[in-house]
Amino acid sequence: MSISVENVNAWYGKKQALYDVNLAFEPLSVTAMIGPSGCGKSTFIRCLNRMHEEVPDARVTGKVLVDGVDIYARSIKPMYVRQHIGMVFQQPNPLPTRSIFENVALGPRINGQANGSSLKELVEHSLRQAALWDEVKDQLDAPATQLSGGQQQRLCIARAVANQPQILLMDEPCSALDPISTLEIEELIRQLKQAYTIILVTHNMQQAGRVADRTVFFLLGRIIEVGNTSEFFSHPQKKESEDYISGRFG
Repeated sequence: MSISVENVNAWYGKKQALYDVNLAFEPLSVTAMIGPSGCGKSTFIRCLNRMHEEVPDARVTGKVLVDGVDIYARSIKPMYVRQHIGMVFQQPNPLPTRSIFENVALGPRINGQANGSSLKELVEHSLRQAALWDEVKDQLDAPATQLSGGQQQRLCIARAVANQPQILLMDEPCSALDPISTLEIEELIRQLKQAYTIILVTHNMQQAGRVADRTVFFLLGRIIEVGNTSEFFSHPQKKESEDYISGRFG
């Protein structure tokens, strides 16, 4: 599934956060969004599945095209968009009153994707995709909150892929995790790109270098540079990129 954006602008009330963003993503790849805090990278990915419009007084103009269809067209329902474009947030956010199984099963059940034995198979498949099945298969009825932080984040990934999306958005998914859990999530990202187009926001340039095929550098709501990750970090084309990579600002 292809995704691209054309002339995307975004506001929080009167404050503009994104300026004329144009970008296309390679299918079955990892694209990292980097830049200093407040540069617009998290706002941008929230525009990709219509989460931005959930903020009071927020608005978006421009087009987000998924297989050529503008997801902001009046005929397109946000719930349908979010079913096909999953999202994993910065803080692990399992549903606290539900079991491990129910955290993964809830979305497919609501969307009518599976029930009975097919739902159990989908939950197992999703937990396997998130590299969590072997750790929780004997405690599926236990509260999700009893899992460690890293396990909770992998559970949230399982919950996202259970809806069978084609695109997976990740907004700093490792920022609240310890180094070991971070490496587990990074290895998982490398595996998941075989099945999903992944768009990753990260404040960690080393992480972008480890997992991303392409890197996009944002500054003050604008894209400054886009490139192959290894080339971007070894030979940045713009002075702002070089200054950010070298630590001169940000």
